[in-house]
Amino acid sequence: MSEQGTMRSDMMKKGIERSPHRSLLHSLGLTREEIARPIVGIINSYSEIIPGHVHLTNLASAVKAGVLMAGGTPMEVQTIGVCDGLAMNHFGMKYSLASRELIADSVEVVARAHCFDAMVLVPNCDKIIPGMLMAAARLDIPSIVVSGGPMLAGRLQGRSLDVANMFEAVGAVKAGRMSPDELDRMELEACPTCGSCAGMFTANSMNCLTESLGIALPGNGTIPAVISARTRLAKQTGTKIMELWRTGTLPRQIMTHAAFRNALAVDMALGCSTNSLLHLLAIADEAGVALDLETVNEISAKTPNLCRISPAGSHHMEDLDAAGGVPAVMSTLAQAGLVDPDCLTVTGKTVAENLKGLRVLDAEVIRPLDNPYMGQGGLAVLFGTLAPNGAVVKRSAVSPSMLRHEGPARVFESEEEATAAILGAAIRPGEVVVVRYEGPKGGPGMREMLTPTSALAGMGLDAQVCLITDGRFSGATRGAAIGHISPEAMAGGPIALVRDGDVVSVDIPGKRLDLKVSEEELSSRLKAWTQPRRDVPRGYLERYAELVTSANTGAVFRRSNLRAAAERSQGG
Repeated sequence: MSEQGTMRSDMMKKGIERSPHRSLLHSLGLTREEIARPIVGIINSYSEIIPGHVHLTNLASAVKAGVLMAGGTPMEVQTIGVCDGLAMNHFGMKYSLASRELIADSVEVVARAHCFDAMVLVPNCDKIIPGMLMAAARLDIPSIVVSGGPMLAGRLQGRSLDVANMFEAVGAVKAGRMSPDELDRMELEACPTCGSCAGMFTANSMNCLTESLGIALPGNGTIPAVISARTRLAKQTGTKIMELWRTGTLPRQIMTHAAFRNALAVDMALGCSTNSLLHLLAIADEAGVALDLETVNEISAKTPNLCRISPAGSHHMEDLDAAGGVPAVMSTLAQAGLVDPDCLTVTGKTVAENLKGLRVLDAEVIRPLDNPYMGQGGLAVLFGTLAPNGAVVKRSAVSPSMLRHEGPARVFESEEEATAAILGAAIRPGEVVVVRYEGPKGGPGMREMLTPTSALAGMGLDAQVCLITDGRFSGATRGAAIGHISPEAMAGGPIALVRDGDVVSVDIPGKRLDLKVSEEELSSRLKAWTQPRRDVPRGYLERYAELVTSANTGAVFRRSNLRAAAERSQGG
């Protein structure tokens, strides 16, 4: 076996002074030969409460088999996760985005404390994937991701279903457009297997973007959870991590500025979740890569939207996989020079080498460049008097009639207030629902709001009502839902100053979000504004609210004074 990589684990196991340490490793059942090999941390986010994670023990076992075949010693550890679907529309959602930083920190702690030589990251759902990627960039030891894979779509009366349909069905029942019996039947069919929910929601968006970043093997984003190819991919990942260790290939060599631009191009072509921008900004921050929302619009302007996966269309992740998956999307984009072909990936090859000979297998699921669903990318960043630092919308899931809209504001101080008004039929066509104090600090935790947006869709109002917030939306959201408004209300941003009846102007093609109120009036309101008192429980959320920064920076924790001073001294 070629042993060319750096053996960080020698700090823990080599030399006479480490005899007690080796004794402890022997107590685990390890032989001297196993101890002498590189120690590969298998960071598994298995959980019995998350449908996307309930099968990850088997997947981690396949990874370990691959590591063993390639001459490494795998050591499995676990981290936490939150199921956004189960946490939706109640207090638990405050912990979802906040868990990302905990996950990154927990991976850092266990990897550094135990001197891992390399890591295989085994996530599957929303905040777990970016949390692990943030840790990989921070630690910069050989790392690779293999996710649990997407759920298969459900089927009922000849049509495909997913969890987004369930949330919308609640609104349909409330509006009398669907019977409770129909809802009961849907409930049993919409989520038929384990895996991340079947549409291009946040989990699958991030799993696809791991491929386009080059930090996961081809197929990671789309191979269904229940298909044997997923197990083979996990074994291949286990063998590949040993190659990365031997060659000394590190995450920051892969996750470069060019790689993030590739990821944004794929993001636009696929029509990924708006949450993907929060996470890409946060991962880039850990990797030391300068990335901002202006770059998003630059790339979106020249990248066609080639796919319409649920909630934007009727296709699901299994359809994207059968059409060639992320590699086929990247191959199409490469024809127009929209991805950098020279970026290194965890295959040990460049993007161009990975894409050689690939073609699209279904031109309806992945459309050609001359017949896109839309000439621009699936996401857009809006700026204006209501969002000086930016706001984000999934343009590909907005009805054409709502791409430009002006209407009177209906202001709510929380998601619960807005949801009650929507389900109580108190929202009129043409209005702009404003939900504030749901940002990273204000929530705290920047809750996803799938319930109110799905209720609007289920009641047939998604093409007549706009919803804007300093919070965020599930990737399953469709309609004119604009989130991440920065600065947030808790920071005294303009969204805190909106009053019922104020005219809000939305111009998605023009990238504008404006409040039609004079500067003098806004200045007067700001002088009278006081930051509201929020009832935040003691514990992690309290610390999170103190440390978290704005959505336009990725909602990362602010740097310590010590770290900031060190970066300034280095010109960083």
